Amino acid sequence: MKFVNIPNAGKINTNDAPSRKKPYYPINADLRNYLRKHGREVVLPVMYEDLARITFSLPIKDKNGKDTYWEEARYDMREWEFIRDGLIKIYAILKTEGNLNFAPHWDVARIEYCAFGNSNPFRIKIVNKHNGNYDHFYVKTADASRIYGLELEHMLSPNRISYFTYFATLVEEHIPGIPGDIFVQQYLENPITNKTRFAKEFVKFNERCFLRLLGDMRSYNFVVDITPDIEDFQYRIRAIDFDQQSYEGRKNLYLPQFFKENLAYVELVMQNLDKDSINQYKTEEKTLMAFRVADSRYRLMDLFNIMCRDNISSTSKIDELKQQLKEYFSNPKFLKCHSMGDIVKLNLKQTLLRNLREIQEAKSKIKTAE
Repeated sequence: MKFVNIPNAGKINTNDAPSRKKPYYPINADLRNYLRKHGREVVLPVMYEDLARITFSLPIKDKNGKDTYWEEARYDMREWEFIRDGLIKIYAILKTEGNLNFAPHWDVARIEYCAFGNSNPFRIKIVNKHNGNYDHFYVKTADASRIYGLELEHMLSPNRISYFTYFATLVEEHIPGIPGDIFVQQYLENPITNKTRFAKEFVKFNERCFLRLLGDMRSYNFVVDITPDIEDFQYRIRAIDFDQQSYEGRKNLYLPQFFKENLAYVELVMQNLDKDSINQYKTEEKTLMAFRVADSRYRLMDLFNIMCRDNISSTSKIDELKQQLKEYFSNPKFLKCHSMGDIVKLNLKQTLLRNLREIQEAKSKIKTAE
């Protein structure tokens, strides 16, 4: 996708917002079996509906005294001990494969609830009682499209995701990083920020989202991870919200470059990278994704066999997206897709086919040489 093909919504004053409220799509039996097979379905001691029994809540303000979308949840003491003990056990499942030897070191410092967004998540703050160090994890409703988004992120991105499900409950690890909107405000113009390297990462992130059709990557739905390198810094953009995995009908909503919230990132790319560099970084990302597809091909095949038969969007949105992709790629095969799973699978296949063939040919040459 060329940056010049689609102007940012902040420049042309168009509606770039996704659907206000996405329907909940339950996990079907086939997806549940897939989760069990790959160790994602575990027995959890506390479920989402347990946390939802809030007695009252208090608004949470940031360090500048401004209201956030989060509220501190408070519970009846008869509920609190059960919830606290269960959340510590869930943290052990996430971090130590259920080993409770370290559980006496941990405590639940705070439970936060967010009524904003589709998943209405609970954010759990765990603290180490010996040294005050803290960590977070999330408890959400287990929506099927969100599960597909997490699995595709785990297999097709440079990142690995820890999460578990149990019936209608989803537990996700906290993904550390600087929220994208905060990065723009506080870090983008910092003299030590390598703008060229960051522009490169935004191009690659834009490509990853479009290839696997992850939507709604506005700046507050991803984080920036900064890693010191030999002479400078490396940057990694990581999605943190997977609610809009292949749900929307408009192609533009799968391109982070389009959202007005990301205008500063788009301008950064245009100021620091020429056309050849942009094409180079897009090609690099497609090559890396092709390697990931090859490495995860059996698990990916299992997932698509389920996803292609599942209902995770409306018929009108499916028809709209396949028509737009058909026109964009001049590929009438998109019109034969019956589900969002079909569209994601074809989008990956037709984009990465050449890269996958080159990988297969290289492997064949190595085997012949041996």
